[in-house]
Amino acid sequence: MADRTSSSITIDAARPAVMAVIADFPSYPRWAGQVKEAEVLSTGPDGRPAEVRFVLDAGVINDEYTLAYTWNGEESVGWRIAKEGRMVSGLTGRYVLAERGSGTEVTYELAADLKVPMIGMIKRKAEKVIVDTALKGLKKRVEAS
Repeated sequence: MADRTSSSITIDAARPAVMAVIADFPSYPRWAGQVKEAEVLSTGPDGRPAEVRFVLDAGVINDEYTLAYTWNGEESVGWRIAKEGRMVSGLTGRYVLAERGSGTEVTYELAADLKVPMIGMIKRKAEKVIVDTALKGLKKRVEAS
């Protein structure tokens, strides 16, 4: 992914426990900040979500869109926009999970494109807030389980 925002956090849990929380989309509204609704529309052969519809309320960005997911075992999951929203025209990202001692380092990469013009620096700052908020929420959710 070119021109993306990336950040990492270490979670005190094994990769399968972290990936289970990532794959539990209906629970996102309880921990993922701006996500108000997440509905699994289809699953893949491995039983994990393949397409998920999201309702997002991130201040100035209120939108509904669908993402398509590609899972790589317990190591990573990537996504891309499958159905654009009113404001979101492109969204690609991934979580990469790596064992770190008794925990898991989670790296979140995100690249977003909006239909409304936005200065690059402001867009990157917004992506950084989304990435950091998601990682902190994920850590709290996994470690509370």
